[in-house]
Amino acid sequence: MSEMSDDLIQTVHLRGASAIRRPLIVLAVCAVGTVGYLAHDFLVPTAGAIVLALMLTPVANALERLKVPSTPAALTSVLLLALVMAALLAVAIPSISSWAEQAPHLTRTLENKLEGLRKSLAVMKDMTDRVEQAATATVDHAVQPTEKVVVSDRSLLNALASTTPGVLLQVGYAAVLAFMLLAHRNTHRRQILRVATTFNTRVRLARVMRDINGRVGHYLFALAVIYFGVAVLSGTALAVLGFPNAIMWGIFMGLASFVPFIGPPAMICLVAFVGLLTFDDWPRIVAAPAVLTVIHFTESQLVTPAFVSRRCALNTVVVFATIAFLGWMWGAIGAIVAVPLLILISTIAAHLPSLRWLEVLLSDDRPPPPRMTVKPPLASVAKRPIRQPRRRLVAAK
Repeated sequence: MSEMSDDLIQTVHLRGASAIRRPLIVLAVCAVGTVGYLAHDFLVPTAGAIVLALMLTPVANALERLKVPSTPAALTSVLLLALVMAALLAVAIPSISSWAEQAPHLTRTLENKLEGLRKSLAVMKDMTDRVEQAATATVDHAVQPTEKVVVSDRSLLNALASTTPGVLLQVGYAAVLAFMLLAHRNTHRRQILRVATTFNTRVRLARVMRDINGRVGHYLFALAVIYFGVAVLSGTALAVLGFPNAIMWGIFMGLASFVPFIGPPAMICLVAFVGLLTFDDWPRIVAAPAVLTVIHFTESQLVTPAFVSRRCALNTVVVFATIAFLGWMWGAIGAIVAVPLLILISTIAAHLPSLRWLEVLLSDDRPPPPRMTVKPPLASVAKRPIRQPRRRLVAAK
């Protein structure tokens, strides 16, 4: 009886823990997303520091080739970036404050320009009002609840005063961490190689660090140079058209280019809206967004593919989804660091056999290797061993 009961019990044999591996991967992804959302105050400047360190690595390497020690080279790289950012803020902040002061005037200007459109929609509005009145006339008048009016004493200055210390602390932390990563990058490489116990593992780690330095670092540095040129061209073109605060909008166009698919179109629409408020003639209103569209098309379709390695191409859907997700979770900084983090993950996954599937999903469509292009023969036409005809032995006469 016991033998029969044992035979009725179904057993499941696991091969390589494949049955439990997928649920663990799903749980790990959920855990990483939860931690990323809850610890965003710490992870946002950390991710920004890693991206800045990778972007400044070519600059630090160039300074070291000029016989500059590693620590001064890293400090010089970070200070140069800080000076550039300070110059951008010095140009942008006065323009933003002037736009904030002119907000009521700009609102009246927009209302005057949209007066014709409002008159054309007056008939539709009257019909809507009549329908609403007919619907409310059939409903009994109920006692309206008392509305509570809450007066908030939290002004814009109070909000800025409360958030500025936290932002400055995060910026300082990111700058110090980027400097430390740059200054000790060679020491970290040697320490990581010493962790490996076998020669093959050391070779694999060396290749991973080489690709991160060459692929991610040079990619980010090349993009920074290209988008700096975009900012200069955009600001110059808008200044020639007489656009107000042309330098500020050129800087914003260069920064928005770091967010593919979303940043440049959004900035072009914003410039078109500002042109509608500023100019009275339609040729000048259309000229500003048209020029920015031409600059963006030239950069994205001609310049960037020519100077950026094809190995850095990622899946378009994955890039868009990652930008949207990190932008929702971490804000504007998350949208900017989304593509560099994807390239970093793809580079690491390419050298790990267990994560090869992730590198295939993240990478762009590439031509298959030559050995994969050879189609195997069908089973019906497969070559069969050729039977040799039997030879009759003839006796020698």
